[in-house]
Amino acid sequence: MFVKTNAYNLRHTAAMHSKCQACGEDFSREPGFYFGAAYVSYALTVALWIAVLVALMCFDAWGWMEFGMFTHPGTFLTTGITLLVVLMPVLYRLSRSLWIAMFTKSDA
Repeated sequence: MFVKTNAYNLRHTAAMHSKCQACGEDFSREPGFYFGAAYVSYALTVALWIAVLVALMCFDAWGWMEFGMFTHPGTFLTTGITLLVVLMPVLYRLSRSLWIAMFTKSDA
């Protein structure tokens, strides 16, 4: 679907083939088609923040049992923002892939 397989090749992160090489599906639909992928990206970002919250609570990184809940929200924000920035190219590609998959018929 994408020209380069490495999502972290930032010059080519958004570069897509015009058609699927296997089945011929058109990837360049009408103008603005991929704006809907922003909704998928938002859902993936919310899932990432929830996963960070649950992971920090499970590993007790805040010490919430001793000092009261959410004593150190800086840990939560720093971890979440760092993961979001690092995973942004992957989330971008994943959201576009999921968006077009919702509108494509599969023969399999």
